[in-house]
Amino acid sequence: MKFDFTTKPDRAGMDALAVDAIGAPGGFAPGAPDEGFTAIPMWVADMNFVSFPGIQKAVIERAKHPAFGYFVPRKEYYDSIINWQAVRNGVAGLTRDDIGYENGVLGGVVSTLNVLCSRGDNVLLHSPTYIGFTGALINNGYKIVHSPLVKDRDGVFRMDFSDMEKKVTENKIHVMVFCSPHNPVGRVWERSELEELSAFCEKHDITVISDEIWSDIILSGYRHIPVQSATEYLHENTAAMYAPSKTFNLAGLIGSYHIIYNKRLRERVIKESSLCHYNDMNVLSMHALIGAYSEEGMEWTDELRSVINDNVELGVRFFEGVPGVTLSPPQGTYMIFPDFTEWCREKSVTMDELEKACWKVGVALQDGRMFHGEHNLRINLALPTAHVKEAFDRLDKYVFK
Repeated sequence: MKFDFTTKPDRAGMDALAVDAIGAPGGFAPGAPDEGFTAIPMWVADMNFVSFPGIQKAVIERAKHPAFGYFVPRKEYYDSIINWQAVRNGVAGLTRDDIGYENGVLGGVVSTLNVLCSRGDNVLLHSPTYIGFTGALINNGYKIVHSPLVKDRDGVFRMDFSDMEKKVTENKIHVMVFCSPHNPVGRVWERSELEELSAFCEKHDITVISDEIWSDIILSGYRHIPVQSATEYLHENTAAMYAPSKTFNLAGLIGSYHIIYNKRLRERVIKESSLCHYNDMNVLSMHALIGAYSEEGMEWTDELRSVINDNVELGVRFFEGVPGVTLSPPQGTYMIFPDFTEWCREKSVTMDELEKACWKVGVALQDGRMFHGEHNLRINLALPTAHVKEAFDRLDKYVFK
């Protein structure tokens, strides 16, 4: 490989939530490991790889200039997004006018909801559900109506359109927050599914807010289809949210963007996002995106996907060997979401006990109940393969045997 995916950087004391929060009080982060075990961070959705060097190069080069005053976003910023979307996702016809800055995907989701809804309105989401959606919608006064994803005969999570129709009709819903690829189950939606979604939304006059932040992390054999490219209806009735932060581990630099083709919706979202006077681009974040969305950044992303693919295969094989555990293999993201319903029942073990047993041996994974998975754990596999193997070795030796 051209890039380094074997070094796990020492992030302790370097402002890393994934590492420094382990063992902190409050119940959100994993507990501290027992003496003799080091913590392997496998919870919050960021990566434990060395950063893509092109990002540091771009940021450092800009930081050499001795002024950081007000600035105008560069043409290269928009050109980089347009080229990235064209090459990676087959998007044609994207223009600078279709792109708008957002401090974060969740901020973009809320701004779009504020344009489309009134506080107190019902909004459709699938469950399991990304915890960020839960917090953002509830904090802003929206009521979440869940439609559970269901497994088909092959164990693949699918949308339940009958349930969705019932929920939409009963609750007078006209907006849904969609996740593509889905976090936490890792579904990469097929074109036929998006076409069925489009027909459903058109029938019920629903606008889609699509979080596509995971769109670059697609596993072998699958391809991301931007929701807006599936049909003309979705092209005109979807606000899509993207960011380089998940792909390149840039959450600490802040910076996302929306793609909205519908001029009326786009202008209203831009206006709403501006009202807080905090939704402004950071000059170093801009240069980080330009450095990331480069030809070399595409090579790095392809190598990243290969490593994550290997790690996911390790996780799938491991849990296939644990009786009572079911796991729908993800098609995208670097998370797995195994279900321990039968295992806990057979062993008379609670989810709290299982979770703490993992934490005690330093496998710092995440409680799936935060994501509406009542007997699930959410496990981040974006770290060097040797550490993933070590984590599964510990689980095998100390927890599941």
